[in-house]
Amino acid sequence: MQVPTVQIPQPTGVRGYIHSIETCGTVDGPGIRFVIFTAGCPLRCFYCSNPDCRYLENGKQVTVDELMEEIQKYTAYMNASGGGVTVSGGEALYQPHFVAEIFRRCKALGIHTALDTSGYCDLQVAKPVIEQADLVLLDIKSFDPEIYTKVTSVSLEPTLAIANYLNTIHKPTWIRFVLVPGLTDATHNIEGLADFVATLKNVEKVEVLPFHKMGEYKWEQLGYDYQLKETQPPTPEQVQTAHAIFRSRGITVV
Repeated sequence: MQVPTVQIPQPTGVRGYIHSIETCGTVDGPGIRFVIFTAGCPLRCFYCSNPDCRYLENGKQVTVDELMEEIQKYTAYMNASGGGVTVSGGEALYQPHFVAEIFRRCKALGIHTALDTSGYCDLQVAKPVIEQADLVLLDIKSFDPEIYTKVTSVSLEPTLAIANYLNTIHKPTWIRFVLVPGLTDATHNIEGLADFVATLKNVEKVEVLPFHKMGEYKWEQLGYDYQLKETQPPTPEQVQTAHAIFRSRGITVV
């Protein structure tokens, strides 16, 4: 009789830059999650709550081995709650080799993996990371291309390409949309996104995230121009209006 063996992931020495970690996150995927916020991001979103993640050199260099040592301290919490490891940012796909290796090591240990990304990455570069992810949290910050570029300073097209690819390979996906009054809340913008998401069979739900200004103090500390000083969070009625648009297309929304 053949005795079952456990494959123990071997050290790799792969390094990357992180901003911080959250050991018991509850909003970046299912269950209790070990969330890694990577450093480096090509987007310049008006409402970014982590503007100190823009540049790699502002992060801390760590090895995947060091991260795995920390992650394994929390496996009991993750297993009991149906959680796992989420890599966010910054932009996680800004360091694709690093993130793919984290996910590979986690999957070898049976740990659920989630990629939180804007999707602003060449599809061929993103594919090896997506392959290792059990779930993708895809931030589509606008569907109107002009609004998207205004919000982020980059093009919408790479994000749509990744969204369509995720659908093609049937990768479980949550869509995230930040509702910003006077910026992303135009009816045609939300309807356009809802119509697009309705064509994707892999999307489990849409998360409408109300705009907040919790990161404004970081902009001030860094000397950046925060252009949403006068913008207030959406009212409950505005959030419900957005929800209703998605639900009218048969989409689960929270």
